[in-house]
Amino acid sequence: MTDGSTLALLERLRAADWSGDWDHAFEHAQSRRLLMHEYLRRAALWAQAYGAEAEWPFFDVTQYVDKDFQLPPELAAELDACLKKVAYGARKTCGAAVRFAALHARGDIALPDLYEPLVLFYERGGEFLQDGAGLLDLTGVSIRPRKLQNHLADLPFLTFDGRTLDALDAKGRITYHVAADRSGPVLRRRLFKAEQHDEVFTPELRWEPTDRLRLADEKGTDAVHVQIGDIEAAELVQATVRGASGS
Repeated sequence: MTDGSTLALLERLRAADWSGDWDHAFEHAQSRRLLMHEYLRRAALWAQAYGAEAEWPFFDVTQYVDKDFQLPPELAAELDACLKKVAYGARKTCGAAVRFAALHARGDIALPDLYEPLVLFYERGGEFLQDGAGLLDLTGVSIRPRKLQNHLADLPFLTFDGRTLDALDAKGRITYHVAADRSGPVLRRRLFKAEQHDEVFTPELRWEPTDRLRLADEKGTDAVHVQIGDIEAAELVQATVRGASGS
């Protein structure tokens, strides 16, 4: 019998938009960038743990964890049918994600779920492209993976709530700011088409205009607010989301 989590993953892959809708991918460029960085970090952890460094970053980890593992025939047939609808460049990792989910269902695995960030990435805009030099075109943003050892040291990005991911997506060049003592809401400064937009993330879970950063600029001091990275900003947004939902 196939467990529910593996079947649910198959449904997610079937439901993803593989049509190459660039607008959808562009709308989620920032969150997709963070999700890809988290996948690369997790892939580095798994590759190091199971001797798969030569295959990093996009590989089927199941064959390293249990080389004799096979999907049940019925599930294998469902996966084959599903992959026919998946964009060609994503078929390898989508198949790997389903096999990993089936393996994971048999028992606890200490390392974090390798493929969840990548599945979320696909759900938010489809596949990515990789050129011969290793550059990853995520649609709207490109990144070049560093060495495996560098990704092992990356900060984890663990804020996968859809509302948080949506809040991170916006057009323009973005910097995040917060009170120096980390109290209060997260702020962002967004530069888009030569216009500056200062915004605050509110308990109503939306970005609204604010003059806090402008007033700090006019005073010529950075003691009130400090700039933070996007991963820390995501954690603060997530805290606001959870506070609004009472969880």
